[in-house]
Amino acid sequence: MKYRDESELLKAFAHPVRLQIIELLLLGLDIEGCSVNSIQKKLGIPQSTISQHLQILRNKGIIDGSKTGVQVCYKVIDKRVVKILQILKK
Repeated sequence: MKYRDESELLKAFAHPVRLQIIELLLLGLDIEGCSVNSIQKKLGIPQSTISQHLQILRNKGIIDGSKTGVQVCYKVIDKRVVKILQILKK
């Protein structure tokens, strides 16, 4: 049933840090701004915490990472995410 998938997507949104990460990635950050270190600097949260949240988002298919040199650059790949955030901000 599709409700299970939708519920899992919403669970991934159910944390303020993950919402912040998604919003940062949707702002179209450059390559330097989409790495764990850059996200950590912008949010002021420990790198290990950021990595854990990124892993959750990645496991749910919301984001994906591509390696650029030694860094992994993350981006939002689930198009439903944009619509959900627009609704949340109204």
